[in-house]
Amino acid sequence: MKKLRLILGDQLNINHSWFNATNNDCIYLLMEIKQETSYVKHHIQKLIGIFAAMRNFYALLISKGFKVVYISINDTNNKHNSFDNIKSIVEAYEIEFFEYQQPDEYRLDQIMKEVSDSFDIPTSMVSTEHFFTEREEVKEFFSEKKQWRMENFYRFMRKKFRILMRDEEPEGGKWNYDAANRKAWRGDPEQTDDFRPEHDHSKILEEIDEAKIEYFGSPQQRNFRWPINRDESIILLNQFIKNDLNFFGDYQDAMHTDNWRLFHSFLSFSLNTKMISPAEVINLVECAYAKKEVSINSAEGFIRQILGWREYIRGVYWANMPGYSASNFFNCDTDMPNWFWDGKTKMNCMSKTITQSLEHAYAHHIQRLMITGNFSLLAGIDPQQVHHWYLGIYIDAFEWVELPNTLGMSQYADGGLLASKPYVSSAAYINKMSNYCSDCFYNYKEKITDNACPFNALYWNFFEKNHDKLSKNPRLGIVNSQLKKMDIIQIKEIKERAKNILNDLDKI
Repeated sequence: MKKLRLILGDQLNINHSWFNATNNDCIYLLMEIKQETSYVKHHIQKLIGIFAAMRNFYALLISKGFKVVYISINDTNNKHNSFDNIKSIVEAYEIEFFEYQQPDEYRLDQIMKEVSDSFDIPTSMVSTEHFFTEREEVKEFFSEKKQWRMENFYRFMRKKFRILMRDEEPEGGKWNYDAANRKAWRGDPEQTDDFRPEHDHSKILEEIDEAKIEYFGSPQQRNFRWPINRDESIILLNQFIKNDLNFFGDYQDAMHTDNWRLFHSFLSFSLNTKMISPAEVINLVECAYAKKEVSINSAEGFIRQILGWREYIRGVYWANMPGYSASNFFNCDTDMPNWFWDGKTKMNCMSKTITQSLEHAYAHHIQRLMITGNFSLLAGIDPQQVHHWYLGIYIDAFEWVELPNTLGMSQYADGGLLASKPYVSSAAYINKMSNYCSDCFYNYKEKITDNACPFNALYWNFFEKNHDKLSKNPRLGIVNSQLKKMDIIQIKEIKERAKNILNDLDKI
């Protein structure tokens, strides 16, 4: 029976059981199509990275003796959508059975169901064999619980998979070392060498331009610094554990203009395209801790992001789609200011974070949450616009992981399903965790003057405006208490300053 197996651009897992043995009657299909490059405008490095990784995977399969059809972006026979391309291959090769791996995104899941339903031949969907959990497992875990909270699920996962456990107790005596992950970096320890690979992808960029695909950001095609195959991803993982992991725990929330990389792993692109698996990453980190090569707060802090947060976020996504994407708890409708696309704002923290994102297709979780996300929520920017910006700009952004992080964690658009409170702050937090405020046009200590940091007035204006929705939140007791103590004149001045900011966002 002639079989066709589809491999999506984020399913580059050579250890999948599909590849245990070759079969002359089985053909594999990979496609570069405009349907996937154009559903949002993407950062050029994201397009280059996925195309380069797919082409490397294709070459690897060929070298192992598999039969593969690869449809490149400028192939004259490319129909540029999944349905027509798959249909043409089915007909051309007289395929009798169609098989695909479970898509991670709802949009693609629906497309593949439509493709499958249109065929007269048998079809089958199989697991990606990547995650610790199945799609519905998180939903089932919380089915009889009052609240969805990652910490409860994370502890369950630690016990189930015996990760960082000593009998029935957590290694080190605590489940969570988040409180030990919040140091600011002031130049010590010194930054490590940039151990990421280097590539010249000028040819891919030329092909993307030839295909007239719209994109944004710096291409860096001759100095492309992201892994594009499993071997490079494994090297990146080992170098991170050797050189950076022990500092990651202390400084994972820090931000600094002199060290944009700090001690982060840069493994998310490799993980989200499945070039490496979460299990092998966690196993190596746990081994390093067992050998006393890294501290417990570094090992636990990193493992929590993968075993806890990553699996949990995926569960939230599948439990709430498709409606989740329309969430807008605060009814925000302000348009995103133009400087989100060029970084040209007088706010140093926003300028540095956005410029970095445009240059590297990367910002770490606190830059995303407490700089760009924080401002977006305080300014009342339409959460769907924020979602599309995050989905497009970051090389590791695939909707299953980006959408809940943006709408739930960052923008509180789901009304508290994912996060227990809105993650917003005034300039004080930004000053504490970075050096952004030291060289800024605005004064981080002031609230209402013309050169007062916009975060300050917007912060208090946000809580005053949304008092009815947030006044009973138990995690906002201090904020609400402080708000009550403000006199009418002070609140009026803050609201006036916020109004002036919001009336001309493009000029701040």
